[in-house]
This record gives sequence, structure tokens and C-alpha cells, in this order.
Amino acid sequence: MFNNQRIEDPVIISPSFQLPLILIALSFMLLFLKIGIWPTIISASFSFFLLLQAFTLRIKITKEDFVVLQLGKEIRTFPFKNWIAWKLFLPNLPGIFYFREKSSPHLLPILFNPVQLKNELSDKVQSLEIKNS
Repeated sequence: MFNNQRIEDPVIISPSFQLPLILIALSFMLLFLKIGIWPTIISASFSFFLLLQAFTLRIKITKEDFVVLQLGKEIRTFPFKNWIAWKLFLPNLPGIFYFREKSSPHLLPILFNPVQLKNELSDKVQSLEIKNS
């Protein structure tokens, strides 16, 4: 007999390089402030680290889990059943992705397509989204 249940394929959220590139540009602008080279070096190093992360990390969203992949290998799984809340802060600037599990809160820089991320999370755990007051 035919089963009417729809099998959902996992969705891989596409990367966004916007945040690291903006931070790299801002890092080099620090040179014009005449505050020394060290703030530029530290800021640029962090920015290049984020750029590397944007190239190597991917988010896979399944029916039941939020999965972090690095170079195609699963490094961490966050089951939606453990989530208490989530929110995208300043997704257009780019901003920060916040979600809270029963055990701990998580803040992640938005290194992924924020529109695609929001749409997928809305489909899976919309009731947990923190709305603006």
C-alpha cells in the first residue's frame, strides 16, 4: 500500500561571505586611525578566520536536527527537540544567529544565507522563534 508520508530531504544552507569580507575591510581601515598596527592585525586575523569558516562550514537542516558540517563531515548535531528558542539578530547587516537548547545557549555569526536559514527554521521550529516586541 502507498504511504502518503512525504520524505523530506536534508537542506544544506548556502554560505554567505558577507560578514567576513565586511570585517576584513573594516580591519584594514583601522590603519587610518593611527592607533598602531596591532588592532589591525588582530582584527584582520579574526576576519580571515571567519572567512575560512565560511568556506569550510555548512549547515544541514533535517526534519529533526540542525547539523554542523565541516568539509562535509558532521561535527555537531543539535536536535530540534532540545531547542527552547531561536532568533536572527540583524540578519541584513549581517548579524548573529542565536538559539537556546535546554542545556546551553549558542551565538553564531551569520556565515550562511540568512534568508534561507530563516525559511528553513521557520518550517521546522517556527513556534520557538523569538518575535520582536
